[in-house]
Amino acid sequence: MSSRDVVLARVRRALSEGPRGGGPGGAGPGEPPLVRDYRRVHGVRTAAETVDLLAENLADYRALVHRSDAAGLPALIGRLLAERGARRVVVPRGLEPGWLAEVGAEVVEDRAEQTARELDAVDSAVTGCALAIAETGTLVLDGGPDQGRRRITLVPDHHVCVVRAPGQVVGSVPEALPRLVPGRPLTWISGPSATSDIELDRVEGVHGPRTLEVVLVEAAGGEGAGGG
Repeated sequence: MSSRDVVLARVRRALSEGPRGGGPGGAGPGEPPLVRDYRRVHGVRTAAETVDLLAENLADYRALVHRSDAAGLPALIGRLLAERGARRVVVPRGLEPGWLAEVGAEVVEDRAEQTARELDAVDSAVTGCALAIAETGTLVLDGGPDQGRRRITLVPDHHVCVVRAPGQVVGSVPEALPRLVPGRPLTWISGPSATSDIELDRVEGVHGPRTLEVVLVEAAGGEGAGGG
């Protein structure tokens, strides 16, 4: 039996029998247990170094990275939207109102009845996030109150995402998973939407925002707020 046969057999068994059909670690009768003692932490970094790594990898994926403290966040968001010429901005219902204190554009609240056509007429979206993963330069959204529905971060051409650092920043994917709820609508974002499928030419904005701007908000003393 080849490795491929073994893998497919385990998939078939898992689908047909469910959790009760497997042994320890998901192995079947007569098979050795599957050891999943993956390394969760890769190297030793301080919280500040982890945030710096996140910023570096976000930029490597062509996201635009900004840093701010809580007091300067409203002015920064207002400036980023103004520089884009945004006239209409969609935001989740649970976004902190103070973040929008210096936004000159029309603020459109996320609503379930909004159509894709209506969102296509919006210039930008401003959201928070659930987590950010430093090693992969990835933002994770889970539909929380300050993130809204997935479509508001996919249809508008410009997304401003606020990350509270270091509270919402983890080093690795294994560190992130226990902090996420699998039943929530998770969206993993690594840079602006892009594809190289056609003649290997990179085209941005194909199935999501063409421009992703990430604001790392660090509280005084480096103790960023947690939560999502």
